[in-house]
Amino acid sequence: MVYRIYVEKKKELANEAKSLLSEINGLLQISSVTDVRFFNRYDVENITPELFDYAVKTVFSEPQLDLTSTALPDTAGATVVATEYLPGQFDQRADSAAQCIQIISCGDRPTVRTAKVYYFYGNPSESELAAIKKHIINPVEAREASLDTVETLKTDYAIPTEVATLGGFTKLNEEGLKGFLREQGLAMDLDDLKFCQSYFISEDRDPTITEIKMIDTYWSDHCRHTTFLTTIDNVTFEDEILQKAYDRYVEVRRELGRTKPQNLMDIATIATRYLKANGKLPKLDESEEINACTVKIKVSIEGKEEDWLLLFKNETHNHPTEIEPFVGAATCIGGAIRDQLSGRY
Repeated sequence: MVYRIYVEKKKELANEAKSLLSEINGLLQISSVTDVRFFNRYDVENITPELFDYAVKTVFSEPQLDLTSTALPDTAGATVVATEYLPGQFDQRADSAAQCIQIISCGDRPTVRTAKVYYFYGNPSESELAAIKKHIINPVEAREASLDTVETLKTDYAIPTEVATLGGFTKLNEEGLKGFLREQGLAMDLDDLKFCQSYFISEDRDPTITEIKMIDTYWSDHCRHTTFLTTIDNVTFEDEILQKAYDRYVEVRRELGRTKPQNLMDIATIATRYLKANGKLPKLDESEEINACTVKIKVSIEGKEEDWLLLFKNETHNHPTEIEPFVGAATCIGGAIRDQLSGRY
C-alpha cells in the first residue's frame, strides 16, 4: 500500500511560496497571480501504518513549523500544478526521508517518492500559466506530475536487447538538429550538437542513442561547468564597488602570474589561490580539479599516521542544488577570505 502525506509551511513561515509569488509578479511580470501555496508531497511504500504515522511527525514535517494533511485542500479559486523528478533523476529529499525512516525502524528501507504541488490563486491566462510552468520546471530534471493517487511506486523498465542507432543523424540540416534537440530533451545547445554531428561525419557513421546521451550528460553545464568557464574578454561595471572588486581581481591575477583566460570559475577561486600563495592555507591541495576542495590531513590507521586528502565534493552528478558536502569547506575558506580582505591577516 502507498501512503501519501502533504506538508505545507505554516502561513507565517511559508517563505518559499512568498518568494515564488514575488518572482511571478516581479520577474515574470504576471500580476494576475495574487497568492501562492506550496506543498511537499510524499508517497511511501513498504512501511507499516504505525511507522508512517510516526514518520509524518518526525521525518516528513516539523510540527512546530509545518501543517500536514492526507489530502489537498479545496482547489476553489486556485490553479493547481504538481511537479516531480524525471525517472532516473536522484531525488535527495526522497532518499534522505527513506534513510531517516530506516534508521528509526532499524529495518528495511521504504520506497519514497516526492513531488511539489503549487496552488496559484488569481486568474492567470493560459500563456501566463505556461510561463509559470516554464519557470518552475527544468525539463532536464523534472516534469509535470499527476495529482492522482498510485497503487504502487514500483517501476518496471523494459531492458533493451540492442542499442538503437540514430539513423540519418549525420545528414540532418540545422532545422533538423533543432528538432532533434527538442525531441530528445538534450541539455546541450545547438552548437554543441553541430560539433557532435561533425565528429560522427568524420567517423562516417551515425551515433547510437547511448553515445549522444552520454555526451549530453558530461557536456551539460552541471558536469562541464560551461557557464563558469565562459571566457570573460570584455566587461564593464556601472557600480563603483563592483568595479573596484574586479580591478582587485585583475591585480591579484597579475601577482599570481595567472595566464589562463578570465572566467567566473577563476574569479571564484582566485582568493583561495592568493591565500595559499601567501602561506595562509598551507594544507590546501591545489589542482586543476574545479568542483572540489581538497585539504591535506593526517589519518591514524592502526596506530600509524598516513597522509590523506580530505575531499569536499560540490556535486553528486545529479544537479547543482545537491552541493551540501561542499558547503562546510566553502564556509571555512570563505571565512578565511573574509578575514584576509578585512586585514585580519
